[in-house]
Formats: sequence, structure tokens, C-alpha cells
Amino acid sequence: MKEPKYLKIKKDLLQKIENGIFKSGDKFYTETEIKNLYNVSSITAIRAVQELANEGYLERYQGKGTFVSRSKKRTIVEFTDLEVFAGMEETVSVLEVTEMNNQEIKDKLKLAKDETYYKIVRLRKAGNIPYILQNSFIPSKFIKPNFPSNTYFDSIYQRFKEDFGINLYETHAIETNEFCSKISPDTMQLLELKETDGCILQVKTNDNGEDEVYEYVESYKHCEYYKIQIETVQRQ
Repeated sequence: MKEPKYLKIKKDLLQKIENGIFKSGDKFYTETEIKNLYNVSSITAIRAVQELANEGYLERYQGKGTFVSRSKKRTIVEFTDLEVFAGMEETVSVLEVTEMNNQEIKDKLKLAKDETYYKIVRLRKAGNIPYILQNSFIPSKFIKPNFPSNTYFDSIYQRFKEDFGINLYETHAIETNEFCSKISPDTMQLLELKETDGCILQVKTNDNGEDEVYEYVESYKHCEYYKIQIETVQRQ
């Protein structure tokens, strides 16, 4: 099957971005320039540009033009959650293990209507300092029946590895981190937050890279104990 013309143009334009011909923040070709460069119609030129914008490579501003995105799309980075409790003993308290059936969470876990999931709430402390509250949502098929007690889930990664042979450290994962200004009273109490304290919401999904989600997590972390390092890695 013949490749659509807009797709060929899109690939060529993307190569120009990835090869550094256009750098982050640079003004990109206009639609007229793309039409003339590739001898195509306006519709074809617009579609190629719009797809690159939809995928995060370009940013379009009405009245200003099209620019190469400043985000590090397709840049390889190493992300490190830096340890700020060096030398302190860390403890985990499992506060809740409950089977649930909320549709919003089921959609995030890509579950069918007749499937359920478990909500596992854990509070982590370093010394006597509570620094992160983790709400993990796991499909019921990944919860071993008749588990002995809530402490069985002190380490969810260990449970996946020992019970199902799945190493979550090696699975596909997406994580976002954002400042959270709306915090429930229960979360504030558990993390011993004051009204003036900040909190980071970390949202993470572990999956097989396709259609099976192993875990969806919403974590609240005290800003005072949040420090990350991001390092770009040179392509081989």
C-alpha cells in the first residue's frame, strides 16, 4: 500500500527536528513554505504539521506561527528521585487493603465491567517523619487470594515479583509530578502537613507497554522531602 504523501512529509520534517536543523524554540516552516518545499496542497501541508503538533514536536500559536517544542520529546533522560533521608531507617505502614469497583479507576486500569481492583494505601516514614502517602490501585487478578495480612503488601514490587513473576522495575512506566494545592484533610493529617506546607502529587502507571496495566498509583509527597535529578543521555 502506497504511503500517504502527508506521512512522508511528516517523517521528513521530524527528521529535520531530530537532526538539529530546527532546535528547541525555533520558528518552524510556515504552511506556505511546506507547500512550496514539497509541492503539495494546503490540506496536505496542514495535516503533516498538525500531526507533529499533536505528538508534541511542534507548538502552534495563532498570529505568531509554528515553533519547535521546548519539551524534550524523544530525548533520552535518566530520572532519579534523590534520597534525602540518608542514614535514616525507613518504615512502611499499610493502612488499607480494599477491593473496589469505581469505574474511573477501572478505566485507568483498562479493566472490563465485571473486573474489580484493590486499593492499597501505604504511609512511608523515615525515622518518625511521614513523607509520602501512596494510594496504589491494582487489578484483582494481581492480588493473591487469602493473603495473610495487610503487611503482606509492605512492598508491592516484591509481591508482583514473588507472586506473579513480574518485575515492575523492568516494565513500561509513565510518571508525572506536579504541585498539588488541593489536599484532603486526611492526607494532610497523615503527612502532618500545615496549611503553608507544599505537596507534590506523583501519578504513575506500570504496564506491559500495550493493553495490560499492572498498577496505577497516586502518591502525595511532602515538598520538603522532594528532590529529583534529570540528566540527558547521549544517543548511541
